[in-house]
Amino acid sequence: MRPDRRIFLQAAAAASLLAALPLSFPARAASMKIGVIGSGRIGGALGEFWVRAGHEVMFSARTLEEVNILLARLNLGPRATAGTPREAAAFGEVVLISIPYAALPQIGRDLAEELKGKVVLETGNPYPQRDGPMAYDARSRGTGVTSAEFLPGVRLVRAFNSVGDVQLRSQMTRSRERIAIPLAADDPEAMKVAARLVEDAGFEPVAVGPLARAKDFDFGTKVYGEGFPASKLRWLLDIRN
Repeated sequence: MRPDRRIFLQAAAAASLLAALPLSFPARAASMKIGVIGSGRIGGALGEFWVRAGHEVMFSARTLEEVNILLARLNLGPRATAGTPREAAAFGEVVLISIPYAALPQIGRDLAEELKGKVVLETGNPYPQRDGPMAYDARSRGTGVTSAEFLPGVRLVRAFNSVGDVQLRSQMTRSRERIAIPLAADDPEAMKVAARLVEDAGFEPVAVGPLARAKDFDFGTKVYGEGFPASKLRWLLDIRN
């Protein structure tokens, strides 16, 4: 086969493969400003991964002292800064909310103006023993539709709720398939942004569907807490794309 013919066929095959992908991503060259509300075991870990991937991250928690201690320990350099939850919400083009579920309605009320129109990744899980009676309703209806009511006006994505901090940290030393992160969103562009950030954190994004399908990877489901690779996650959730 002539060299130019072989190059043409290779390029055509690559183009076909890209066209078949279920998600497309913004250019990797562009860093993003990310506000983290709740810099605990999940939020702190993801914020660290995103800084190391080249993004600018403002971390926040209940007190600035907590955040400053975290940043001193992580030593991430000038791309990582500390702020209040309101400052982090205003700072971020994208905002990660990783807080106890019972606190979500208050965040939605207090930071409505700062969060309005932004892509928000929300990780919380409702636990009745911690969050009280509201957790039963959230579990019954599903966190996707419930969180959307608590955070009106945002472009919500349910993400990173089905894996624990130990699994997040373990990904950094894994030599086998990446852990898959299921995502649910009603906004296609928000889904793409979230998928990019999942990849930038070192994981495999799996678009499950609209927010109503977040119930499929909530607490108590067969995929919750397991850290499956994408192929098995897609099979268990009957995702055919």
